[in-house]
Amino acid sequence: MASPNLNQYLPHIAYDSVVFGFSGEKLKILIMEYHNTGWFALPGGFVKIDEPLDEAVKRGLKERTGLDEIYLEQFHTFGSLERVQPEVMKKILEAQNGDIPDNHWLLDRFISVSYYALIDYEKVEPKPDALSDSIGWYGIDEIPDLIFDHSFIVQKALEHLRAHLDQKLLSVNLLPTRFTMKELQNVYEAILGEKLNRANFQRKMLSLDILERHEKLFSGGSHKAPYLYSIKGKSNS
Repeated sequence: MASPNLNQYLPHIAYDSVVFGFSGEKLKILIMEYHNTGWFALPGGFVKIDEPLDEAVKRGLKERTGLDEIYLEQFHTFGSLERVQPEVMKKILEAQNGDIPDNHWLLDRFISVSYYALIDYEKVEPKPDALSDSIGWYGIDEIPDLIFDHSFIVQKALEHLRAHLDQKLLSVNLLPTRFTMKELQNVYEAILGEKLNRANFQRKMLSLDILERHEKLFSGGSHKAPYLYSIKGKSNS
């Protein structure tokens, strides 16, 4: 496959996506491996001339996850001079397309607008793009070395996610429509990277007045069956 044509895309602007999923125990992100390089990176891409930025990101994520409805949050723009590594990009392109001229537009400096996405882990079948050998889920504590400044981008995305966890209750995008309090606590613990007191966590979540309680989840005779919850206004979604 030929590399993207400058006539179709905006120069010097790119996007990178930190895609979070929850496996039931661990917070994970999608990482891809470039063809014939052994290099790992975040899913990213470029913006078409006639395309809104948000739509470009949604397009790229649909191609790699198959999902249309994805929660996206733009969290930072990265433009340091240290992220400019034309020799790395040249090797990536040459691994797919052969010789690349030194003045190719993809070897120029790029500013990256970064997003994080929260998706249903169970619904995704990751699909590599034309430049990649593979794409897959990695635990947040098992991420390989990433090219450019992508490790820093992951760090900033995680900081932003943690800082806004209560205000937006983003974790529900990582859970079924109805969930137990324990499942909700598992997500919080995975994102925060620490254990939480069960009673204090439940008291805090109920005080936010954003949860709707449903029937108990009976799983075989337990007299301590937990209640199911949903986010208010989303119980029928």
